[in-house]
Amino acid sequence: MTVKEYVKARKEEIKAYVSNLELKPHFVVIQVNEDAGSNAYVKGKLKDSDELGIKADLIKLPLDTSEEELLSLIDKLNNDSSIDGFIVQMPLPKQINEEKVKLAVSPLKDVDGFHPLSPLNPCTPQGIINYLHSENIEMCGANALVIGRSNIVGKPMAKLLLKENCNVTIVHSKTKFEDMARYIANADIIVIAIGRQAFLDNKYTYKDSAVIIDVGISRDETGLHGDALPNLPVKLQTPVPGGVGLLTRLALMENLIKIYNKNHQ
Repeated sequence: MTVKEYVKARKEEIKAYVSNLELKPHFVVIQVNEDAGSNAYVKGKLKDSDELGIKADLIKLPLDTSEEELLSLIDKLNNDSSIDGFIVQMPLPKQINEEKVKLAVSPLKDVDGFHPLSPLNPCTPQGIINYLHSENIEMCGANALVIGRSNIVGKPMAKLLLKENCNVTIVHSKTKFEDMARYIANADIIVIAIGRQAFLDNKYTYKDSAVIIDVGISRDETGLHGDALPNLPVKLQTPVPGGVGLLTRLALMENLIKIYNKNHQ
């Protein structure tokens, strides 16, 4: 099943579930940027919410918003019982500390799963794991390679793959070519989030049975591109666009439903 087909099927299930709820889940997005990628992503999140029958609001703040003002708004939403969950869209302006903001969001309303005490996982890694399960990809004992070590994708991805009993290796931009090539050739599952267009290409050797999950996205005059060259000789490769971005947005909605259920038990 393609990512689009999988996401469509899951959304139909969530939509049916929400339609039977008397009180609809309420989701809020705070945005303090004019970043083109963020605008597209926020638009997608609001569209998903509308499709699923979820109440969603966007609070768009001016770029000169102070850290104190943002933290005050977060505190207000933390204490608003009518709101099930909310996110603060990254990136933030330079005058606002992103780590301080992530810690300010209550773990009980942290739909992104960024707070260290959040019971939920970050959306991109969780969405990827869910998709691998849906495709019946054997993870127990598999050699999983994570290319990239960011706090948003690389590190939490490695942690979730370990929970699935994979043998996990993390490599990054400073890994030597010969080591990178050896790890790639031995990998059953490759998750790449390194931010380099077509980093994975035909100079590397892959297992025929390998799975490549392409998290990277970059734009040039020809359109959007991933960290992997399309159509590599592997069993399964997620496309860009139409791949991990959809899984991330789906996992966000699934996290919101989990929070809603906890709040309304």
